[in-house]
Amino acid sequence: MTLLLWAPTVRADGAGSDTDIHVAQSLGGRELTVVIRRVGPVLGPLHVDVVTHQGDAPGPLQLTATSGGTATSSGQIELGPRPGIYSTTLNVDRAGPWELLVDDGTTVARIPFLVPVQVIPPWKKASDYGFFAAGALLIVSLGVALRSRRSWVALIPATGMVVALTVAVTGAVLSAYSPPPPQPGQDLDPTLDNMRDPYARIASNSLTPVDYSRPPVNLAVTMHGQTMQLGLIDSSTGRPVDDLLIHHGALIHLIVVSPSGAMSHLHPVRVAPGRYEVQFHPAESGTYAIAAEIARRGGGVQLVRASVTGRSPDAPSRVETISAGEITTTIAKAGTPSTVRARFGDTTDLQPWLGMTGHMMVIGPLPAGAATDIGDHALVAPVWSHAHAMVPPAPGAAGGQPDESVARYGPEVEFTYTFALPGRYKVWVQAERDYAILTAPTEVEVP
Repeated sequence: MTLLLWAPTVRADGAGSDTDIHVAQSLGGRELTVVIRRVGPVLGPLHVDVVTHQGDAPGPLQLTATSGGTATSSGQIELGPRPGIYSTTLNVDRAGPWELLVDDGTTVARIPFLVPVQVIPPWKKASDYGFFAAGALLIVSLGVALRSRRSWVALIPATGMVVALTVAVTGAVLSAYSPPPPQPGQDLDPTLDNMRDPYARIASNSLTPVDYSRPPVNLAVTMHGQTMQLGLIDSSTGRPVDDLLIHHGALIHLIVVSPSGAMSHLHPVRVAPGRYEVQFHPAESGTYAIAAEIARRGGGVQLVRASVTGRSPDAPSRVETISAGEITTTIAKAGTPSTVRARFGDTTDLQPWLGMTGHMMVIGPLPAGAATDIGDHALVAPVWSHAHAMVPPAPGAAGGQPDESVARYGPEVEFTYTFALPGRYKVWVQAERDYAILTAPTEVEVP
């Protein structure tokens, strides 16, 4: 058996059964990356790494593997003052949907993953059984031919051998052209039954075709103290949405723009079906524009917006942002590709964050000359974009998302981006070095 997250096999949008699983979690005041290492063919150890970053507080984390609501294995990680990788080993003892619980003592993040059954395709069964039967019937036909005085008797097992060989060859040939079945966790809500026999859906689809697409998501955001609560609601039924896929290393990418134009890139944790939480302290008075980038099973990538208001009477009206890098741009007219380059220092030691060497957020067009109330303007801006600088392929790499421990990229990160409309845009570029998330902001004017 192998381990698979509830995600597509496309590298940037999920993890296949032969790769590790990386999930960013803004848990409490920490920005963590939880890495579930792939499980081998035999059930047993489940290796989990937790990556901490600069500014994350030390302390214990309790990790628990659960299946069907029952905890089967638990372990504790003691996070140290130095950012880096901390590990523990759990156990999985059965196939099916699982959850990894990450508990910091205040909030319990619930990360869904699958331990699927090794399924043999029907055409492989037909091919294997056919070749086996053909071999057995060949021996029988030779034995009959040697012992029987009537030669025609040997034709009976020989005919069966030809039929079995035909079935085997047909199965082997068709295997290269047969489409895969609907994938539990990718196309279907996973259950133990459809994981054991995903091909049963093909037979039922031939009688009653199924549309795997799903409706858009509505986002409800509320603040309770310094906890931002997000409710994901199916726009068709009103029920909680609990079918998010891992998309670029997170279940949700939450972009928050403050009244002065500061940007926060957070990753809320799943605390219940359709419910997510993240710690957020509004340091300014005014409107904070919010956009949640998600990928729903059968619904594709979606961007849903909301806002919250900072009301603290002691909060400043503006917070200065210190740039961690230098940005140069070559801006073409709207509708034509432009180039944005961010340089973070002079050393080639950037680390991949969320599977990428760089992230770029673009919001606009914004009113010319507006220096305040950026959150209000961003909330109604027509363009919110999240672009990436991909990790260069390494010779001999097996695929999958690279670990954050690999520090060999940069120092320059380049993006090619087409601004759809003329006007003023806010741009932020993010990268990672020494387990610190670096942010470089700028503004561009698009003719």
